[in-house]
Amino acid sequence: MRIASITTLAVLALLAGAAQAQVFCWTNKDGKRECGDTPPPGVKPSAIAAPAAPSGGGASPPPPAASGAKAGAKPPADPAMDAKKREMEASKAREKEQQAQEQATQKKQNCESAQNALRALESGQRISRIGADGERFFLDEQQIAQEAQRARDLVQKNCN
Repeated sequence: MRIASITTLAVLALLAGAAQAQVFCWTNKDGKRECGDTPPPGVKPSAIAAPAAPSGGGASPPPPAASGAKAGAKPPADPAMDAKKREMEASKAREKEQQAQEQATQKKQNCESAQNALRALESGQRISRIGADGERFFLDEQQIAQEAQRARDLVQKNCN
């Protein structure tokens, strides 16, 4: 995009002498608006007045579109606005990357936790839990198997 605008400006600078010529605009057979100094035969061109010479302190109007330019092309944007837009996009990209890193870190921690729980459940040692009444109780084989299956599911979900 930047190369195209620089190239366009260079072409316009080289054709500054031709800028005093009459500029015509017309609609091509595809319905797109085109501009140039000589319209093709069989079209109804509309003449565009040449821009006035820039005065000492005022801003100059944008240069006329070059022949072959894209129809509906927007005038060059303000460089400050472009810089601000790029800065906002970069900020969003950094936030997205940081969020992805945080999610990856959390997933890694969940993986390690699930693997540790699975190792403890498959160790063959007695596993105890604290009940709602504050009393310790030991898990039987069926409860250990259920918790081991949940731990395997978590390992599969977080470690792949």
